[in-house]
Amino acid sequence: MYHKYKEAFVKSIDVLESKTDRKYNLKSFANKICENQSQSHTINLYKLLNDILNSYSNNDEIIKGCKNVKNHLLLYYGALEISSMIEPFLEQNYSFEDLLNKLDNLIGLKEVKDNVQDLIAFQKVQIIRRKNGFNSPIQTLHMSFIGNPGTGKTTVARIVGRIYKHLGLLSKGHFIEVSRTDLISGYQGQTALKVQEIIKRAKGGVLFIDEAYSITENENTDSYGRECLTELTKALEDYREDLVVIVAGYKVPMINFFKSNPGLKSRFNTFIEFKDFDHHELFKILQLMCSQNDYKIKDDAISKIQELIFKTVSNKEENFSNGRFVRNMYNNLILEHAKRVSLINNPNISDLQEIELQDVIKNLNPLTKNITY
Repeated sequence: MYHKYKEAFVKSIDVLESKTDRKYNLKSFANKICENQSQSHTINLYKLLNDILNSYSNNDEIIKGCKNVKNHLLLYYGALEISSMIEPFLEQNYSFEDLLNKLDNLIGLKEVKDNVQDLIAFQKVQIIRRKNGFNSPIQTLHMSFIGNPGTGKTTVARIVGRIYKHLGLLSKGHFIEVSRTDLISGYQGQTALKVQEIIKRAKGGVLFIDEAYSITENENTDSYGRECLTELTKALEDYREDLVVIVAGYKVPMINFFKSNPGLKSRFNTFIEFKDFDHHELFKILQLMCSQNDYKIKDDAISKIQELIFKTVSNKEENFSNGRFVRNMYNNLILEHAKRVSLINNPNISDLQEIELQDVIKNLNPLTKNITY
């Protein structure tokens, strides 16, 4: 958490509350968020800000105040964490067409999007065939997403769940993400119960298991991992009509994961590879993040950022973090921007929005510290 932004966040709430109806009780949300970073209060505050924007759609001062609160919320949590909190709330209200557009508008990932569109087309036709009394093959909906971190696996998994809900393939379409620690207990015989509880929670939606191979990476000595995998493999078959399990991770470890249990691979029907983003796509992602949060990058800063991303991609390691690299860069850029603008007396609109070359030059995070300017 960026605790240093706590005071600025609370101040932005005070300013907005002074200009709106006190019935909104904005201060109570701010207190809960600052006390324990409450996810429920953060989401409810976000909903409330949208309500205020709708109620005061002709009041430029209040619109600016709402955007200011959102920006300080972003600084307080960081882009990655606030996105993971708010996105599920937004997805609940998306129409089928909204979800298809969201998928299509993802930067890069052409082969991934083509694969998902093929799945949607197949399922739509099978639904129509069944309604007309034709035989239709019942195929498992479970999938394997293979690729480096930050390549959009979680984002696509969320969209797939919501799309399948609209198609009637899933009853809820919600999304639950787990790792080894969520699935495996420290006591013999308890892991199966833990897996069963998670399956129960995920039923009707998507269960996303990142770095799934961590379950079996110590297969020679880890009886807990084998117990987990046995229970999970059973659930893949028992609940396949109202559950999508998506396992994800790096390519080579995922190959070994499927070798660890003879019946495991047959439970999965779709294998999708997520390739690394190129430097053009990474820059587009950064531009999108800035645009969504009312930042503008000045021309000379654009050239330097593009150079930085190109050099990083050219010298990337095997497990390059892709979108996470861009998120770190974005967080560092707006931090440097805030530090600079905080020293300006009465900053104007351009000051508050524009990321300058000096903000970029100071943006030396651990992923880019070896690049010279």
